[in-house]
Amino acid sequence: MANITMEQSLAIASVQQLINDWAYELDVNNGLHIAGLVTADCRYAVGGTLREGRAGVEKFYRDRLERLSGQPDGVPTQRHMLSNLRVSFRSATEVSITFSLLYFTTAGMSSGLNHADPAATADVRMDCRRESDGEWRISAFDSGQAFKRVPK
Repeated sequence: MANITMEQSLAIASVQQLINDWAYELDVNNGLHIAGLVTADCRYAVGGTLREGRAGVEKFYRDRLERLSGQPDGVPTQRHMLSNLRVSFRSATEVSITFSLLYFTTAGMSSGLNHADPAATADVRMDCRRESDGEWRISAFDSGQAFKRVPK
């Protein structure tokens, strides 16, 4: 069993909430309001491309939404399911985390209600930092897909 302090327990709960807020933001707002969840110097790797800073992360999600909006069925529904959070403390204000992510989307499917398989399973790595305002934010993001839905 892990031996953690009360302060670390609180930090873990705060980081867990941050990650849940991140997934909610992606699912409900398509990432358009992600700026408050990432640090000003965030390094955010998506699809093999590194985006740097809040502006880079925001631009990625704006461009993504614009691209998805042009699909015949409109913006697909998506959901991020998170599990197996592991937190490693670098300091009292910096952690490295890993978790598993199941990604569901209706993109490329004729009906969102007629399937339940995940589009991808990913191993996610993030760094998080508690900033001077006391809030934990994502300072680095990267992931690798362990499994991906194969079109029939």
